[in-house]
Amino acid sequence: MQRKIVPDIVQPTDVASVTAEDTVLAAATIMRDRKIAALVVVNSAGKLSGIITERDVVFQGTAGGLDPKTTKVAEIMTPNPDTLAPGDSASDALELMQTRNYRHLPVVVDGICIAVVSVRDLFKSVKESLEESIRETEAFVFGDRYGA
Repeated sequence: MQRKIVPDIVQPTDVASVTAEDTVLAAATIMRDRKIAALVVVNSAGKLSGIITERDVVFQGTAGGLDPKTTKVAEIMTPNPDTLAPGDSASDALELMQTRNYRHLPVVVDGICIAVVSVRDLFKSVKESLEESIRETEAFVFGDRYGA
């Protein structure tokens, strides 16, 4: 069975976000407090305009010599990021993440981010799918020993 991003991998949720005018320090604080590694960047209408990740904060921000207290998210975010639709498959998402070296992708409906899927989410799903496939194959090859 081909697993879909929503609802098989992630559920629509209250996505953590910042605006392009927020500081990098504010973004990093939200990431720390919520124990997440990426935030979506939204415009005044609440529509997705970018994404900022922990790697952006470290590599472009802090290690780049920028002051997180004064640097705006707009200076280090990825504008207009690639996105997924809820009905996209887990395998398509993994392929995109692998080829573009992403760890997080926004799931968007009509410009609004309804979830963020991570490579960790996808790995868990693929692992569960493979385990299910192994169980089904064993049942077919060896028969159902338990009468279920």
